[in-house]
This record gives sequence, structure tokens and C-alpha cells, in this order.
Amino acid sequence: MGSKAKLMDFVLEGLNIAAIGDTVCDLFAGACSLSGAIGDQTRIVTNDIQNYSRVIAHVYLHRLSDKAATLDIHRICEEVAASVKHTLSTLGKDYSYPTSPSLEEFNAIENRNRGLIELSFDHKYHLFLKNYAGTWWSAEQCAWIDAIRSAIDGLLERSEVNEGDHAILLTCAMHAMAYCGQGTGHYAQYRDAKTQSSMRDINIYRQKSFRSYFERKFLAIRDWNLRYVSSQPNHRFEALDYRDCIAELSEATVYADPPYAFVHYSRFYHAIETFVLYDYPDLQLKAGQVVKGRYREERHQSPFSIRSKVPTAFEEMFDGVRLTGSNVVLSYSNTALLDLIQIGSIAADVFGTSYSVEVLTKDYQHMTMGRRADRMRDVEEALLIARRLS
Repeated sequence: MGSKAKLMDFVLEGLNIAAIGDTVCDLFAGACSLSGAIGDQTRIVTNDIQNYSRVIAHVYLHRLSDKAATLDIHRICEEVAASVKHTLSTLGKDYSYPTSPSLEEFNAIENRNRGLIELSFDHKYHLFLKNYAGTWWSAEQCAWIDAIRSAIDGLLERSEVNEGDHAILLTCAMHAMAYCGQGTGHYAQYRDAKTQSSMRDINIYRQKSFRSYFERKFLAIRDWNLRYVSSQPNHRFEALDYRDCIAELSEATVYADPPYAFVHYSRFYHAIETFVLYDYPDLQLKAGQVVKGRYREERHQSPFSIRSKVPTAFEEMFDGVRLTGSNVVLSYSNTALLDLIQIGSIAADVFGTSYSVEVLTKDYQHMTMGRRADRMRDVEEALLIARRLS
């Protein structure tokens, strides 16, 4: 959905211009690329209304404990494999996918998998097996998702890992979910097998091993984390509304990359949010039937992606920055519902004469608000920077 990793040097240039205090707040952190870039250099407050973002941030900002670093991940996966085998054996039918089925046979298996949503289960960890089998993942992959979540929670309950370690393990599971899932990568819709070609492609994902992706990712993150992540206990991990997060700051450098696109958060990434929350949400219904995407009934949509609410959303964000004596660097994209001139005008009104408001374009041209408006109309990527003057 538009990671800022490719624009990181540009973003860091803006943050250096706006630097104030000893804290950088990543207000809409998403995949947490900013934490990955500067988490070892300064105190980070990482925030996103989506809980999965708070979890991912730990990869970059939390150093694995000695206990977590010495986990026997192979043994843990062996125990999970035994649990998955037992769970599948109790279902009474064969939900597995052969490597070379006919189209008719494949779709019969898909429907059998999807039928699990009608079953009742007597064990706690069955959310994905019940709600998502035959969608992005097979029943077996869903059983793995549930069982690995149970195992990770068990490690925390037995104090074999701490909260930060737990978050990193959940991130490894989200990685495996992404690489085994047969959709387009963001869980808006899964694909149906309507042709031999699409069936073969979907079945490639049905055959993938959740275990191997999880195990490899943990080992890779463990080695990277222990090499590059320092023990800085003063980072903060939040999942707050942007206004509430800003209100808790004082003289911070705020980086804001709000979800401009209309589709942001409305459908995308709901599956990994559900995995992190693991809260058995009510699923959205249409005409009395669960919708194909298995969306959560309660799903956040950002005011920055609702045309009628965008101006107020920017006003409240800028006002929060001003009231806390902070500076802000706003990433602008021409996919926004307001253009750069409109956003700059709101910023100038809110910040008044106590702040300077300028625009830095990707070719590092500086433009003050109110001048060269014709040039601003063609800007695709820019940073709006508001700095206190005293």
C-alpha cells in the first residue's frame, strides 16, 4: 500500500529540517519503515490505529530477550505440527488439496473448506480454521495459523518470552500468512478458480508450507535483530487515534503519512488485524450472508480518506502539533483528496505566524506557501514542513 522505504532518504531530509526535541513520532506508521531507518538513532513513538502496525514495529525497536534468542523454534514447530494433525483428524472429512486436481475437484475441495464456517469448535484457538478456510488459506494453513498463535501465546503466559518478543513472533506468523495467502497481498479479496490457469496458480499457494515460512523468518529476524537492534527501553508503541497520540507528545518531531487513498483501511489488511487481535469478530453480512471478503463488522476508515472529513482531519492534526509545541513533516502524494495548495493553506491558517510552513519537493526544491502555486499543482510527492519559529 505504498511503503515509504523507497522515499526514505527524502523523508529523512525533511525530518532533519524539522528536528526538535529528542523524539520522533511516526503518526501513521503502517509497515514501520521509519522505525527501521532511524530506530537506532533516536527515541521513537510509533503509532497507527491498526494494531498490527504496533506489533510489526517491535522487529525494529525491541531487542529480543536472551530467552527468545535461544528459543528452539524447530521443537516449537514440531509441537505445533502435532497439534495441527490432531485438529485436522477431528474434522471428519478430507480438506487437503492434491497437487494436480481437475477444476471440478478443486472447487469441490474449496467449497468443503469454506463450509467449516458452519461448524462449532470446542477448543479456544479455531478462529482462522472456522472463518478463513478455503479463502486466502487452506484449512491446513488456517489450522497452522491458529496453532502457532496458541503456541506463541503459551510462551508469553509461561514467561518464556516477554511482550516485545511475543510481538516479533506474531510478525513472523504474519509473514508466513502473507506468503501462503492466495490473494493479491492485502486481503481485500481472495481469488476464485474459474479456469484451469487460475486453479493452478491458486493451488501453488494451497501447497505452501506455513511452517517453513514461519521458521525461516524467525531465524532471519532473530539474527538481524540481535545484530542491529539496541536495547532502548524508552521507545513507545501505540495504536491510538492520531489526535490522541499527538496530545501525549511534547516538543516532538512528528512524521505524518496519513492514509490518503479512499480504500485505505476500509478493506485492506483486515485479516492480519484479526490475527493480531484474535478476538473472534463479528463478520460483515450482506443480505444475511457473510460477505466474500470475510471482513470484520467493525473496521476503521480514516477521515483522511473520506472527502467530507479531510479538511477537519488536517486542521485537527496541525492544531495538535501546534498545541504540543511540536514540528511536523507531512508526506504529500497527489492521490490525496485535497491538493497540496489546499493542505498548505490549512496549515498556514492553523499555525499562524509562530511557525514557518514550507514545501520540499522530491528534487529538493524549497517552496514557501503562497508562492509559485502553479508549480505546486504538478507535484506528485512532496513534504510539507511546519517548524516553530522560536
